[in-house]
Amino acid sequence: MDQEELRRIRKLSQQYAFTSIQLHEAVARKAGLPGTDHKYLGFLLEKGQMTAGELSALTGLTTGAVTGLVDRFEKKNLVKRHFAADDRRKVIIVPHTENIMELLVPLYEDFRSKTEKLIASFSVEESKVIESYFSKAIEIMNEATTVLTSDTDTTNRTSSPKKK
Repeated sequence: MDQEELRRIRKLSQQYAFTSIQLHEAVARKAGLPGTDHKYLGFLLEKGQMTAGELSALTGLTTGAVTGLVDRFEKKNLVKRHFAADDRRKVIIVPHTENIMELLVPLYEDFRSKTEKLIASFSVEESKVIESYFSKAIEIMNEATTVLTSDTDTTNRTSSPKKK
């Protein structure tokens, strides 16, 4: 692949990411949620109930930010807090799946339908290329996230400076 083609694809990928942010911001506003809060509901829907610490680790949000997030979700009856039976200091966040789906499904209906039609328009071979790209891109993003959130810079094999 030549440099010009690589640049065009990279630019499209960047535009896709920007447009995705705009879409999710619009969905959040329609759902009455700030920013991309609704995307964090996706973690809860996919993974199920979890502690605030687990949600913090999964999302990269601070525990304080997770507390605010859960407060907002609880006010909209999208999650419930339960104390762990074995340790009452530990709070379990339980998604209210029915309410979440009732809120978000209508907002994604048209987008989902059009996306499914677009995907169906590709041949089996093209679909495999797209699937391969997304799978490998997800791996690369996960690796980059791990490096960025760790105390060790694996590219230079040195520790990053500690905050004072």
